[in-house]
Amino acid sequence: MLTKATAASDAHIFAANRARGRIALAVASRAGRTHRTRVHEDGSLRVRFPNAEADALEAVIVNTGGGMTGGDRFEIDIALDTGASLVAGTAAAEKIYRSTGADAEMDVRLSVGANARLCWLPQEAILFDRARLKRRIDIALAESATLLLAEAVVFGRTAMGEAMEQGLFVDRWRLHRGGRLVFADSTRLDGAVAEKLAAPASAAGGIAIATVLIAPGDDTTTSTVRELEPQFAGEVGISAWNGIALARLCATDGAALRHDLILMLAALKSPVPRLWLQ
Repeated sequence: MLTKATAASDAHIFAANRARGRIALAVASRAGRTHRTRVHEDGSLRVRFPNAEADALEAVIVNTGGGMTGGDRFEIDIALDTGASLVAGTAAAEKIYRSTGADAEMDVRLSVGANARLCWLPQEAILFDRARLKRRIDIALAESATLLLAEAVVFGRTAMGEAMEQGLFVDRWRLHRGGRLVFADSTRLDGAVAEKLAAPASAAGGIAIATVLIAPGDDTTTSTVRELEPQFAGEVGISAWNGIALARLCATDGAALRHDLILMLAALKSPVPRLWLQ
């Protein structure tokens, strides 16, 4: 017979066995080069720096647990001081496995100081059937800071013929520039995910999506991307307002989405992480 005490004990054991991970990274510019000033690693997250000799520092985040599942929680906190330049991403696609009920949670906080430049370019998140992920991205930019952020999600392991039929995906973005909220975006797919993605008004059957946020961004940015339309494998739309540009991408699989992302990043003169090309 299941008692309240037994249920509480089971919940405590479940929580104790969930993965926790946190990265807190701060960088600063000295003599024209970007250096680490603080690196904190906790739990199953690690950060490595493969090109320490370059002017723009590269940071690669590694999940030693090999993925996330219900109840796991990761936090990433990155801060750039004045004039610093950083390219940050992940060593591999983040796999979000099936959950028995609890949500996996990921919080990303990015702070970019005056005249600093951040390229946040993680590899895609792959959501397995019945995965549950809640993600929050909070960005604070100085007025003169530069940001290029690309986040991709694939609903199902398409290479194995698998789809994400059911599950939860909640994605909340907030961008503050000069202390003012200039962009807010929220996405929620709950329940019959594959059915909802199949609807013409959502993804029309596409199962791989990405958002690219560019600041500063203007009509020149949008023109650069729109000129690539004949070369895109999927659908891409971009618009600009109030000094930022936002691109949405949708494709039938992860390979087509990555092709389009690499094409766009190259056109925007953004570095493409070497691990994307392996």
